[in-house]
Amino acid sequence: MSHPVTRAARRVLARKYGDRKVEPTYRGFAEKNWKLVYLRHNKLHRARQLGKIWPPKEWKKLTADIEPVKVLFVCSRNQWRSPTGEAVFARVDGVSARSAGTASNARRKISLADIRWADLILVMEDKHKSRLSADFRQEVAYKPVHILDIPDNYKYMDANLIELIRAKAGPLIFDQG
Repeated sequence: MSHPVTRAARRVLARKYGDRKVEPTYRGFAEKNWKLVYLRHNKLHRARQLGKIWPPKEWKKLTADIEPVKVLFVCSRNQWRSPTGEAVFARVDGVSARSAGTASNARRKISLADIRWADLILVMEDKHKSRLSADFRQEVAYKPVHILDIPDNYKYMDANLIELIRAKAGPLIFDQG
């Protein structure tokens, strides 16, 4: 008996012999076993497309060999804002932080070694950036310097200051690494 060509002929045969459809299978399994469908290389490929690292323990292996992003926080007297920034990001994995001041009476005055050490320089106000440009023109020319626009209205480790620094500096730091 030849295979029926038309749809009507197939319907007649289906009524005559019953519906013999077998459930579709996937790779020989009656149901999709998702653990077998999505193999490791599929998951890794999809994670790469999404820009994520999978599985999470791979992240630890990757960051173990990577050097931390070196961030220099700069304010005027190195008394409240920049030490707070240093303290907030000192405990973060993959970040090494320092702080310094631009004023001559700063607790820790910024030096050429600090600028050479830093991968990223974060200043609190526009005047700090212009002071750095004036004092260290050659070195600052090739370093990323970002202005956080944080006024001198906060005490050391003030909750609002911590929140501001995390909100403004966090994206800049983690886009570097």
